[in-house]
Amino acid sequence: MTPSLQFILALSTLIAAARLGGALSKRLGQPAVLGELLAGVLLGPSLLNYYHLAWFTDTHLSEAVKHLADLGVIFLMFLAGLEIDLAEMTKTGRAAILAGVLGVFATLLLALGVVMLFGASFTKALFFGIALTATSVGISAQTLMELGVLRRRESLTLLGAAVVDDLLVLLVLSVFLALMGVAGGWPSVLAVFVRLVIFIVVIVGAGLLFIPHVTDWVEHLPIAQGLTSFVIVTTLAYAWAAEALGGIAAITGAFLVGLAFARSPLRQEIEHNFAPLVYGLFVPLFFVSIGLDVNLRALGGQNLLFALALIVVVAVSKILGGGLGALWGGLTRGEAFRLGLGMISRGEVVLIVASVGLAEGFLDSVNFVEIVLVVLTTMLVTPVLLRWAYSKG
Repeated sequence: MTPSLQFILALSTLIAAARLGGALSKRLGQPAVLGELLAGVLLGPSLLNYYHLAWFTDTHLSEAVKHLADLGVIFLMFLAGLEIDLAEMTKTGRAAILAGVLGVFATLLLALGVVMLFGASFTKALFFGIALTATSVGISAQTLMELGVLRRRESLTLLGAAVVDDLLVLLVLSVFLALMGVAGGWPSVLAVFVRLVIFIVVIVGAGLLFIPHVTDWVEHLPIAQGLTSFVIVTTLAYAWAAEALGGIAAITGAFLVGLAFARSPLRQEIEHNFAPLVYGLFVPLFFVSIGLDVNLRALGGQNLLFALALIVVVAVSKILGGGLGALWGGLTRGEAFRLGLGMISRGEVVLIVASVGLAEGFLDSVNFVEIVLVVLTTMLVTPVLLRWAYSKG
């Protein structure tokens, strides 16, 4: 088969596997995302080793699918932002800031202690702590949307806390690299801070002010599906700008531009036109591709025990740190607990930070696999825990 035919076959089978896994998961009373993640695990090197089947000879196939999967989480976070009333979200500001800050530092301190108990140096343990602090709410947002609770107070606080979390992790990483002499010292830390301020104040601020008006103008242009094209272009531009200019995760930029489009009177039309494409193609690829990246056979013995200890640390730290911050910010105990559960999931930001650690020698290849296992496991358990928590009221 030509590379194009291999790509077409891979897309069709992966999407089908994700959808079937999701359907089975729903039949068992669990979120669809759990089944889609597990489908990826079964297809990946842990069992089937899908990309190494005899008829797949294109060495770039996995990379091409991964690019589409990356679009999946970007568009998913855009839709999460589109669901949110910015005025309602700003009311959670104090709770979101406290939950984000305490969640980061609770993870950092707990991970530092546990990793050193396993015999690692202070520097390696500290980097582990930094790498594991970043929450990824893509899966939590999907689960909350499935449960119909995305607009509840703790859900809005969770999304705000994730933004705070992302900004803080970037600053902590920058300070660490500066102290280690990797990133050009303290001037680089100042540069990171300036980039953040410029992105948030100028680019995000301009979007909130002008995107609703531009959206209405685009809708009246004589272009077929011009509004949908404008949404796609703007979302991708903000995702790129967030990471390339602001230094924060692309999904944060996508979420923020979703908030801007939510202010448009055409919000429902945007969702109606955009959601079927996202949920039919991109989102299933995102979830199934997570499992395809993981080889559970690479871990065993002491390494597996260490990874399990890290999983406990990242779960407990967000429940305690994020939950306590939310409680201090005015949420009830039940709301704070559900927020803490929603913050357990780790994702692409953790992997990006871990990649930096691998490149700079703070982590080795086995450490990277251990972190990947943490990411995968937290992505698997978070939907289950959220469904359980909301079923209890």
